[in-house]
Amino acid sequence: MIDFRPILFIVGILLSTLALAMTLPALADLVVDHPDWRVFASAAALTLFIGVALILSTRSATRRINLRQAFVLTALCWLVIPTFGALPFAFSALNMHYPDAFFEAMSGVTTTGSTVIVGLDQAAPGILLWRALLQWLGGIGIIAMAITVLPLLQVGGMQLFRMESSDKSEKAMPRTAQIAGWTGVIYLGLTLLCATLYWTAGMGGFDAVAHAMTTIATGGFSTHDTSFGFFGSAWIDTIAVTFMLLGSLPFVLYLRAIRGAPGSLWRDEQVRLFLAIVVIAVAVMTLYLHLKNGVEALSALRLASFNVVSVITGTGYATTDFGLWGGFAVALLFCMMFIGGCAGSTTCGLKVFRFQVLYAAANIQLRRLLQPNGVFIPYYNRKPISENVLASVMAFFFLFILCWAVLAIGLGFTGLDFLTAASGAASAIANVGPGLGDMIGPASNFADIPIAAKWMLAFGMLLGRLELFTILVLLMPSFWRA
Repeated sequence: MIDFRPILFIVGILLSTLALAMTLPALADLVVDHPDWRVFASAAALTLFIGVALILSTRSATRRINLRQAFVLTALCWLVIPTFGALPFAFSALNMHYPDAFFEAMSGVTTTGSTVIVGLDQAAPGILLWRALLQWLGGIGIIAMAITVLPLLQVGGMQLFRMESSDKSEKAMPRTAQIAGWTGVIYLGLTLLCATLYWTAGMGGFDAVAHAMTTIATGGFSTHDTSFGFFGSAWIDTIAVTFMLLGSLPFVLYLRAIRGAPGSLWRDEQVRLFLAIVVIAVAVMTLYLHLKNGVEALSALRLASFNVVSVITGTGYATTDFGLWGGFAVALLFCMMFIGGCAGSTTCGLKVFRFQVLYAAANIQLRRLLQPNGVFIPYYNRKPISENVLASVMAFFFLFILCWAVLAIGLGFTGLDFLTAASGAASAIANVGPGLGDMIGPASNFADIPIAAKWMLAFGMLLGRLELFTILVLLMPSFWRA
């Protein structure tokens, strides 16, 4: 039987940290004398009480956890945060039903960016800051998980990155916890730099801080209903594109670059392919907007670069309703939803390295057809790929498509049309944010979809953020057997 005591001890620490985070929006509302500060204070007190109670009741337990406990801990952490993070939404002046509040909190912590809130421009500063904080915490959480947990759990080929921790450039910091800590410092530094640049480009101080947190987390929550279209600034768009891309690159490589290996980023095959995909997609979309839709060249480049980068990184910002650009643009952006960024970043989706591994496997298979007696070995980043990794990646691709199809069918069963159901499932599983169509497109939100669909989408967000296997393995009866 699984010993839950060390799991609950860590959950208690997490809840206590979440309670401290709630004090920031409480202070923001208190400064402007908005009554919601009491909601945040009460939610913080309740969360802190439960967190401390869990810590005190399990403090004598061993701190070491086994593989099964690690699976349970990972899933439980990402369920507990939105459960308690939804409390301020549910009891604030927004007067949201708890399913809506949970959807918003899950969308925040998984950095999906889908929202059910209408009237962001009139919302209290505490709520806007809380949304940004949830995404910022979710962003650093997924980086830490990608570095410390997923490689050990061998989820979807992430064991491929266990060898990264033994690189010679990391001998001065051999412990994974130290690497995660320094990565957090880099994450905070990039956030502060982004906020400063937003402010100098014309954003207000509050907007700059809130958008910096959701940009580097590639989350997509904005303080305005029209997202970045509210600002109408080419400089602000350029800063956003830059930091969305920075958030989509492996943070461990930033650490290596700082520690004397500045070429690490460019030498990484995953980074090079990701940037190549972005450049090609932006160029194609720019030409399409200019030649087909008659948009002026520089305006086409600005629209294409911002919205393509926003979609492929899973951020979900928008400067316009790209659903009106035409069938080709919609199809291209729909495909971009699935790609995502690099492993070890804040982005989501399938991740570029899995496409590289799958291509290497397919290439080897084709060569074996031509030379049946030949010996061919697939490589990733100039290192051989094991059969275990190949099997994990191929299984991940299969389950990703299967989960998307099942979720889309389920959404269709609730009454949603095909485009809304298919794009909504894709945006949830890939943690992108906006879907396509009139109901959940970039110019709309998820407020009007059925309650059952919101619960399904929230589960889809959790599935996508935790790389499918981490959740699905818990549904196996054999997992819980002694």
